[in-house]
Amino acid sequence: MLQLLPAIDLLEGRCVRLRQGNYEDSTVFSDDPVEVALRWQQEGAERLHLVDLDGARAGRPVNQEVVRQIVQRTGLPCQLGGGIRDEQSIRATIEQTGVDRVIIGTKALRQPDWFAEMCGQFPGHLALGLDARNSMVATDGWLEVSEVSALELARRFIGLPLAAVIYTNIANDGMMQGIDAATLQDFRTLAAMGLPVIASGGVTTMADLVALQAIAAEQPGLIGAITGRAIYEGTISVRVAVDFLRGAA
Repeated sequence: MLQLLPAIDLLEGRCVRLRQGNYEDSTVFSDDPVEVALRWQQEGAERLHLVDLDGARAGRPVNQEVVRQIVQRTGLPCQLGGGIRDEQSIRATIEQTGVDRVIIGTKALRQPDWFAEMCGQFPGHLALGLDARNSMVATDGWLEVSEVSALELARRFIGLPLAAVIYTNIANDGMMQGIDAATLQDFRTLAAMGLPVIASGGVTTMADLVALQAIAAEQPGLIGAITGRAIYEGTISVRVAVDFLRGAA
């Protein structure tokens, strides 16, 4: 079943959303991320996607205490990304916050052999964060764009015990314009590689979830869809979306 993952992005202790990863273009949706998490749990969410934006910018985890509270209060499995770039941070994040998936982006691009080794040490607990602009990998909290193709990077990790590959098209993220055809094709291609794929960026209306569900019916490797601004602005209801995806399974 394609799973809906509400996104909670943490910046200075608040729940925010950025447009295209731009820290200077943020909207604060709540001063209490834990209450937001409880709301999505009550509406039927079965997993949460958490992003430590301060951590992504600083290159080290920052919002660990808030994350721990979200995990404890909701009891939901959670995945966390942002600033986790060494073995110590991975271990501490899992042990201290209780998240079951840690998302690695920048370090996986720069040191793919290290990432492969970490996947072996933490089987089923690491997700590859593929953040792309024009299909090229972005790093350092989306502040830099590399010369590495997102699909090319993903191929390096086929066969590893990955929890997921989370693919985000930055150009769509937070823009409320839907998922473009090229990005849908990227999701399809990644899933066809045999990778467990979670779609992110541009999930704006139920039409986007219908399109993703159609791909998942063909490629079961597409296992999830992350949505953020849409659920805060009300263009997608978490409860309605979860019920739709369960019914389509």
